[in-house]
Amino acid sequence: MIRRLIYLWLAVLAGAAIAAEAPPPQPAPPQPAAPKVVRIGVASPAVGNPPLYTTGSLGLARYKGWIDEELKGSGTRAQWFFFKGAGPAVNEALTNKQLDLVFQGDLPAIMARAAGLKTRLVLPVAIRSNVYLLVPPDSPIRGIADLKGKRVSIFRGTNAHLPVNRILAAHGLSERDLRAINFDNASAQAALTTRDIDAAFLGVESLKLVEQGVARIAYSTQGGPAVLTRQSGLLASDDFAARHPDTVRRVVRGVVRAAYWASDDAHRAEVFKVWSLMGYPLSSFETDYRDQSVKARVSPLFDPFLIGRYQDAVTGAQQFRLARGKVDVAAWIDRRFVDAALKELKLEHYWTPLDAQGRPLTTRSASAR
Repeated sequence: MIRRLIYLWLAVLAGAAIAAEAPPPQPAPPQPAAPKVVRIGVASPAVGNPPLYTTGSLGLARYKGWIDEELKGSGTRAQWFFFKGAGPAVNEALTNKQLDLVFQGDLPAIMARAAGLKTRLVLPVAIRSNVYLLVPPDSPIRGIADLKGKRVSIFRGTNAHLPVNRILAAHGLSERDLRAINFDNASAQAALTTRDIDAAFLGVESLKLVEQGVARIAYSTQGGPAVLTRQSGLLASDDFAARHPDTVRRVVRGVVRAAYWASDDAHRAEVFKVWSLMGYPLSSFETDYRDQSVKARVSPLFDPFLIGRYQDAVTGAQQFRLARGKVDVAAWIDRRFVDAALKELKLEHYWTPLDAQGRPLTTRSASAR
């Protein structure tokens, strides 16, 4: 018995000696302080001075002040930058570490990611946006097949570029069959008005030309396969998302709040009115949303449709030689922020997820979100 107590005592002493020699536990590294500024880039020009930007759920969130509300008390303020050069210009600013969060279309984001730019896709913002082919009112062009040999504007490197290639391919054509010209949206609209080009692939912002009687719609994706539409999202630089996840979460929640508000049919007229502050007639949005709800177009879900569109865009970018290198879409997506926003706002089941073809899923699951 005495011998056992002696052994026990010696073991205690040995343990104490080892503990005395072991270095004290190190405190956890301090978390980075909230940034004073979050720099948000938008692949679209603003209007006026100070800059006014109201388009989509992101524009609504800025106009309504919901992003500022979410950042209130955090010590961070939002600083906005708008790019006439769209996605390619945003990518240049990202490369130069001049932006923290960006709103841009799928193709330019994929091109940058494939080139090694480290970003995270954190929120779908605008899905199933339509593409329109506009021509002068008296043009003989009646559809895509009539574009062969014609002077056609295509804004290369944007999220319309890949759908346009797919639309052409569906009609047995490619860019090589056209006299393709790379104009931004404003330049294309001006050239179409002066008839310096025969046709232009544009978005809803161009429908004012139809209202003015200087153009007509020769083709649109309305009512057609959803896979021919455009998708856009909010991305964060990898470093910023890692260092300041709370700031990213706050911005994402502000945009989700705007999407929820815009999704209410009771707000449809006001939504269009706010969007029209960018200089677009109300009729443009009434035309663009003729057969769709706002709710469907501002869904923040990473559902099979959205994921499939980005995966298909990766394949298409390589097929049409618009990007080099592969992008693992599943690894690129960081859904923590939108999942947190949906949970905090009690909106987990508000939007209906879509399947890969854009049809509503009959059952919801975690993997479909």
